[in-house]
Amino acid sequence: MMTPVGVTAPSTAAAIRAGIIRTRETPLLDLRFRPYIGAFIPEEHLPEPDLPAARGLAAREQRMLRLALPALREAAEGLTRPVPLMLGLPEGSAAGKHEPVPFLKALSHASGLALDMDRSRCFPKGRAAGLLALDAAVRLLDEGRVPDVLVGGVDSLLDPMTLAALEGEGRIRQHGPVDGLIPGEGGVFLWLGRPGSGKRLNRRPVARIVATATGTEPGHRYSREPYLGEGLAEACRLLFAAIPAGLPPVRCVYAGFNGERFWAKEWGVTFLRSRERFVESYEIAHPAENVGDPGAAYGPLMVGVAALGLRKGYCKGPVLVWCSSDHEARGAALLHQAASEG
Repeated sequence: MMTPVGVTAPSTAAAIRAGIIRTRETPLLDLRFRPYIGAFIPEEHLPEPDLPAARGLAAREQRMLRLALPALREAAEGLTRPVPLMLGLPEGSAAGKHEPVPFLKALSHASGLALDMDRSRCFPKGRAAGLLALDAAVRLLDEGRVPDVLVGGVDSLLDPMTLAALEGEGRIRQHGPVDGLIPGEGGVFLWLGRPGSGKRLNRRPVARIVATATGTEPGHRYSREPYLGEGLAEACRLLFAAIPAGLPPVRCVYAGFNGERFWAKEWGVTFLRSRERFVESYEIAHPAENVGDPGAAYGPLMVGVAALGLRKGYCKGPVLVWCSSDHEARGAALLHQAASEG
């Protein structure tokens, strides 16, 4: 993981658990010539900006490449053969179509990893993109076509055009209303394998993905349709319908809140429709309080932090993770303690 509070998965999880918040003024100025406040990664923790593989990419994508490299290498340590990568990217990204594209090729080249480009896919769906990528990865594993797969999400709101657009919509928590997001960034990658596949790499499973699901919200933020919260509710309905009988109720929720009150309605609808699936006093966490809004990296970040919490025992499963994009995409995943070693 590469986040504003940590440059590895364990350090990020420990910082979030400790409640560490890293927000600061940036060199970029808002529309009133005041510094934007955000949660961004200091330059000294990132690879050099003049990566040969970044040539031809837009400025935002160049920063995303620098965020992704350390995190991808951390997740892929020990992998020796080509592995497919399911990658979540910002909404509307020129780097993200459902086929190998320049950003994916640049990431493979710069990392030195031989990715299975024929099976790799990009999901340019914003905040829910990483969970959509996770869902695709789980399906690939269930089909038995590959023994393991990498899943990731990378995004950065440290971009003048992106910040100006969000500010113009009144969405940034700057010097104004509390109802707003803190711009963030991150690169997060996860390694997934079928049961037993960790033995050949001498890896212990951190947690078990019980089920994944996706949904579509017709009344999203930029739609003319009424906002009813149907997309997330449908994703969670499908998720709970797919879990094995006898699984305990959800004890912890990692929620895709980003500081905007907009998302509270759909979570309320989702919970009311599935309340029998939760213990009475479930815990809820939303790491955007610590890392800002990391966009497409949010889903994998929460899955990774929840998985480490399950492994160490301070997070009690099952754990529900969900994310909602600004447009229609919704995603959810259910995690539990690892069933066995290896």
